[in-house]
Amino acid sequence: MRQVSWPVISIAISLYLVAVSFRAASVEPQLETLVAASDPWPPYVDEMHPEMGVSVEIANAAFATQGFKVRQLMVPWARALEGTRTGTFDLILDAWWSSERAMEFMYSRPYLDGSVKLIKRRDEPFIYQGLDSLSGKQVAVVRGYAYNDEFNASPDIRRYEVVDFASAVAMLLRGRVDFAIENELVARYRLGQVAPDSLAKIEFVEPPVSVNLVYVISGYRNPRHYEIITAFNRGLEIIRNNGEYLEILKRNGLQDLEKGVR
Repeated sequence: MRQVSWPVISIAISLYLVAVSFRAASVEPQLETLVAASDPWPPYVDEMHPEMGVSVEIANAAFATQGFKVRQLMVPWARALEGTRTGTFDLILDAWWSSERAMEFMYSRPYLDGSVKLIKRRDEPFIYQGLDSLSGKQVAVVRGYAYNDEFNASPDIRRYEVVDFASAVAMLLRGRVDFAIENELVARYRLGQVAPDSLAKIEFVEPPVSVNLVYVISGYRNPRHYEIITAFNRGLEIIRNNGEYLEILKRNGLQDLEKGVR
């Protein structure tokens, strides 16, 4: 019998493993990258989250069924909005609806609850009885946020624009405004990270100012807006039906955010 040397066997095994790896790689689907932009809005978009936020996690699960993946960029909200409107970015994953915004962006199906409430100083008495009860009040708002059409358009509310929610709460606690406004879950999450002592000094006002839902949007000036939003809608339906969507919410302790979005 002819003897085969160990070096020859070693080379043959290496070549075999390379061939197997190559075949496996060629079978693995290659996902096309979509670029999303937003400012931090934990837990929806959160650079401290292992998946960059719950919205990013859901979007990646949905888009993966359609051959896409998401790369999330953190930029100021106004820049994210303008860049997505013009097509510099492909999409925003955590947008609220407004009639003005709907003229510039195609909206997906809603996929999470994002209702917002007024926030007041704990020692200040106030009963919210609709927007009329805010007449003459000073409210700190984040520039570019679509709280709702009625709130944004009301001539009787004195709105002070700030760059982020933490600035709004700082103004509130210094007595420079009467209210801040934000989704309660987001507000508690963010203040718990950056200013936990402030949570004992504020109070969330019932009922909500607006029952907002969370959407994926893509600008109409992006030539692929229809393809992107349709892909998300299809993928969302798939992960709802196979249970992955609910598993993501449970894993993040956010089962309640599914309410009202079917």
